[in-house]
Formats: sequence, structure tokens, C-alpha cells
Amino acid sequence: MIDRRDFVLAAGGVVAATAAAAIGAPAFAQPAGRKIGYAIVGLGGYGLGIIIPQFKNCQHSRLVALVSGDPAKARRVAAEHGVPERSIYNYQNYDSIRDNPDIDVVYVCLPVSMHAEYTIRAAQAGKHVLCEKPMAISSAECEQMIAACRKAGRKLMIGYRCHFEAANLEAVRRARAGGIGKLRYFRSEHGFNAGNPSAWRLKKAMSGGGSLMDIGIYALQAARYMTGEEPVSVYATETTDRSDPRFREVEDMIQFDLEFPSGVIGSCMSMYSANQNHILLMGDKGRIELEPGTSYHGNRLWVGRGRENEITPPPGPGATQWAGQLDHMAQCVLQNREPVAPGEEGLRDMRIIEAIYQSARERRRIALRS
Repeated sequence: MIDRRDFVLAAGGVVAATAAAAIGAPAFAQPAGRKIGYAIVGLGGYGLGIIIPQFKNCQHSRLVALVSGDPAKARRVAAEHGVPERSIYNYQNYDSIRDNPDIDVVYVCLPVSMHAEYTIRAAQAGKHVLCEKPMAISSAECEQMIAACRKAGRKLMIGYRCHFEAANLEAVRRARAGGIGKLRYFRSEHGFNAGNPSAWRLKKAMSGGGSLMDIGIYALQAARYMTGEEPVSVYATETTDRSDPRFREVEDMIQFDLEFPSGVIGSCMSMYSANQNHILLMGDKGRIELEPGTSYHGNRLWVGRGRENEITPPPGPGATQWAGQLDHMAQCVLQNREPVAPGEEGLRDMRIIEAIYQSARERRRIALRS
């Protein structure tokens, strides 16, 4: 398995070239210049509004199929993007993707509760999988997804787009290079004002949890890839107004502190009742700050004593962070390499998230297994 700490050392658009040796999937010949074909599963706000428009920015990836429960929408989107009608699927005939040789990778853009099922079915159909984060609603489901892809000899990557975002890559490069001295403290707050109480994100059966699962995972991920360490313990506190109709089933605000082996303390917050998007690394010789840090657009980076020195990072590995992500997975398939964010990465986050929830419930420090 690739060492996750190494992926961010690549600068200036060479992240894909640093992926380590591949898993044991069988190699297969690819015609020169062939683009990897993606099937997008789920035509909601992210799959349709964010991912599908990115294929025009890709060098190694193309849209070849759609999976949707809305036939009219699927036909409209297919016509707009040149997808043949024979490559439109629904959730009942989904398994027949195995008969479509144009589909190399399935990108699962569904509510979290559906990630495991459609990842496992894709692997059983002989397709590689890119699955949105959080990987699943439990670590047990994550393990099942990894096992299914391994059994099928297919690759599994989790959609951690910030691994391909220029400001994040530059921040990690500078931290690793000692630009702020010895790292002592990490802080990140991620949140937004959740809206409609009937949205799937606010239904625990579909989302697996509230702000921590949806937006707090960015703070957790950043704590891990910015420090380059795995936390050894967590202590968490939840604050939720259960009289708010949005929070009848899921949490609003969780604050969690992470202890790292080097002595670094990570202080993180997720929330569904305020807008925030911030990452801060404090060293004994300076600081690195991103605000916003993980937005779709407009991330900003400062390095120094405060905000007097704003940095323009070198380009990321793609025209956009999503194009970089799509093309990275494509190159992993073409070159039989392991993704920088494999299923094991999503599993690790889910195990920590489960410990955060346990700590908040039991009001005690939870030691994390290595």
C-alpha cells in the first residue's frame, strides 16, 4: 500500500507520478492514447453539477455512461454530453455494466448509505471504483468494500479531492521542508449552514451522521495529511440543539482534539450551523494558514508570522482538483499503480470518526488503534 504521507511531497502537478507500486490487479493492454471511461452513478448536485462538467478538463478520462433513477434526466444529460442511450443504466439493471467494455471506472456519487452496495456491485461487475467520501457509514462497510475490490482485482480510490488541490499541496510541501520549523499545533474548522431539514444529509440512515461525516471529515483529513502523522488518541465534545428541526437525527457541532505521536496537538471543529473553512499549522518558527482551505474555488495560502506573505501555489496535477483526481485514477488503471487515496485511507478516517463519536458519547479520551 502506498504511504499516504508521501503523496503530498510532489509539487507542480506531478502527484500522479508519485503513486507507488500497484495492487495485484492483472495487467491488461491499453491502446496508445486511450482515455479511461467513467460511469457516473448518481446525477445529484455533485455528480451532475460538479463531476460531469470536469471531463472537458481531463487528459486521460472521458464520460461514457450514466446511472440514475430518473430516466428523463439521464436521457437529457446523456444527450448533452454525448453518452449513447445504450449506456444509460438504472439501479435495477446496474449489474449489466459488466457487459459494457467502454466502462473502466465507476464513480459513486450517491448518499453515503449507498456507497458500499454500489462499490461492491461495481467490483463484482469487473469495474474499478472511485467512491465519494465519506467512504461508508461504518468501518465494517469500508472493510467489505476493500475486500470486494481486492477479490475482483480492481482498484478502489476515495474522492479526497484536496489531495489534488494546489494550495493544500503547497502547504504540505512547505511544512515538510521545515518552512515553519518544528510543527507544534494544528487547527481546522469546517462547517456551513445546513438548510432543508428533509435533505438526505440530515437523515442518519442515509448519511451515517451529521456535520462530522459530511464536512468535519475535511478537518480530520487535513490533520492527517498536513502533519504526516496518524493520531493516537481523540477527545470530543458535541453541541447540538435538538429543538432545531435540522438536528432531530444528526449532530450539529463536534469539537475534537487529536494527539499525534510527535506531540503535535490537532484541534478540529465541524458544524452545520455556521460557515467556516480554515486550516492553520503553527510551528516554532512560523505558521501556514489556508482560508478558505478546502473550498471548490478560491483557496488562499499564507506562510510566515501572520498574513503578510500570501503565496500563489504552483499548479496542481490537473486543470482543476477534480480533473487531477479523475486523471490520477485513470493513470492508475492504465499503468497498474495504486491510488494516492485508496480504500484504506477512507477506512482509517471512518475508524477515527467512530472513535470521535464514541468519545463525545462517553465524554472520555479514546485511544486509537494503529
